[in-house]
Amino acid sequence: QVQLVESGGGLVQPGGSLRLSCAASGSIFSLNAMGWYRQAPGKQRELVAVGTSGGSTNYADSVKGRFTISRDNAKKTVYLEMNSLKPEDTAVYYCNAEIRRTYSGPTQAYWGQGTQVTVSS
Repeated sequence: QVQLVESGGGLVQPGGSLRLSCAASGSIFSLNAMGWYRQAPGKQRELVAVGTSGGSTNYADSVKGRFTISRDNAKKTVYLEMNSLKPEDTAVYYCNAEIRRTYSGPTQAYWGQGTQVTVSS
C-alpha cells in the first residue's frame, strides 16, 4: 500500500504565501518524479510543478517566478512554496508521485487526496 498525504493548504490573502507538503509512505522501492497539480472549479486538472529525483524541475508558465518545488528524498517528501499568491491560484492542489514498489515492478502514478488553497481578501 502506498499513501501520499498532503498538508499546508488554507485561506490566504492576495500577495501572501503558503507552503504545501506531501509525504509518501508505504511499500516504496523508488520514487521518480514528484509534483503538484491543481484543479479549480469547472476547470481541468493542470500541472503546477514537477521535480525529478535527479533535481530537474518544470513549472507551469502561470506560476514561474512565484512557486518553487523542492523535495527531500530521504523523507520521501515534496514541497511547494507558493509566494505572491493570486485569486486565480485558488484550487484544490493534488500531489502526484511516480512510484515503483518493487525492484522488478512497474512505475505507477499515485495521487494524494488534495488540499484546498483559497486566495481571497
